[in-house]
Amino acid sequence: MSLISAQPALLVLVDGTAYRGWSFGAPGTVVGEVVFNTGMTGYQEVLTDPSYCGQIVTFTYPELGNTGVNPEDEESSRPQVLGAIARNICTRPSNWRSTQSLSDYLKQHHIPGIYGIDTRALTRKLRTVGAMNGGISTEILDPGELLSRVQQAPSMDGLNLVKEVTTPEVYEWSDPTETVWEFSPSLQSPDENQPATPRYTVVAIDFGVKRNILRRLASYGCRVIVVPADTPPEDILKYEPDGIFLSNGPGDPAAVTEGIATAQQLVQSNKPVFGICMGHQILGLSLGAKTFKLKFGHRGLNQPAGLKRQVEITSQNHGFAIDADSLSDGVEITHLNLNDRTVAGLKHKSLPLFSVQYHPEASPGPHDADYLFERFIQEMENSKSKAVSSES
Repeated sequence: MSLISAQPALLVLVDGTAYRGWSFGAPGTVVGEVVFNTGMTGYQEVLTDPSYCGQIVTFTYPELGNTGVNPEDEESSRPQVLGAIARNICTRPSNWRSTQSLSDYLKQHHIPGIYGIDTRALTRKLRTVGAMNGGISTEILDPGELLSRVQQAPSMDGLNLVKEVTTPEVYEWSDPTETVWEFSPSLQSPDENQPATPRYTVVAIDFGVKRNILRRLASYGCRVIVVPADTPPEDILKYEPDGIFLSNGPGDPAAVTEGIATAQQLVQSNKPVFGICMGHQILGLSLGAKTFKLKFGHRGLNQPAGLKRQVEITSQNHGFAIDADSLSDGVEITHLNLNDRTVAGLKHKSLPLFSVQYHPEASPGPHDADYLFERFIQEMENSKSKAVSSES
């Protein structure tokens, strides 16, 4: 984009730091929590991930937009971020799958962005001071005036954003792109262009679920019924699910009190439960643990997680974590984030419950942890076998 024709834009952080740059995407003013993502690819998946609701995302990769955007790579029906921050942007994408430029895509969905700033300096500030509220504007170019707007915004601590992204009604998952995303040959259907035949019914509680999670469950032979986050447990159990999935989502997990209460009752049903990201935190909270806000969170595609000399390289996107000291004796830590030793996975010692803080479905990211979906399948199979044995 030519700087001669670009519209000026301003970024101001709540500590008063200001960055002047240029607008891409839609004009306007947005205020939210400013975070950074270190991934070198997958900007469209990041922008459309509901876990980023309420946030302005700084991309540390120096240029965005080279491959444009396309319907297949969306993780939800629209961008979920409040705004985007980039060092440089490409307005003429080169990719056979591209249907429009990144800037036009954001403009279509009324999402402002700012580019031409020192994203390295911004990222170093967020790493040193911590994630903080900030604002992007093409309308307010006076730093003091925009700062006063930023100072009025609520903190992410205690903020329940799940209600902003959860589905308003129950639906059964079917891929809107009609595309099978398959990288697990062992469970692939005979026809490579068709998903596996459903063998299990899974109810997914939608705290802000990514489409690729639902794709992975379907590719492993699950009929997936997605329900709103406030669905009562008795309504969930009416579907007679073989397993229950707790999805990712935005905001403070401790503020999602209805979801925690629902999980507390569902874990008593002896149904296998699998949680990812916020679902991991919700499961932990339902078992009596506590969560806390991380300084700047984990958002990237190369986060090492593991335990006992076994390591996975994982995709992560979260700003809160489970307090390891608050876990009960009945819960075992299965994975740690090896950068800061925070809890990255847990399981119950006697019940079929497990969860991870990271994203085994990737999109974007490595596929090291895809085996967790197979583990969920095995838990459901074991549960069904036990039910048959008890009836006989």
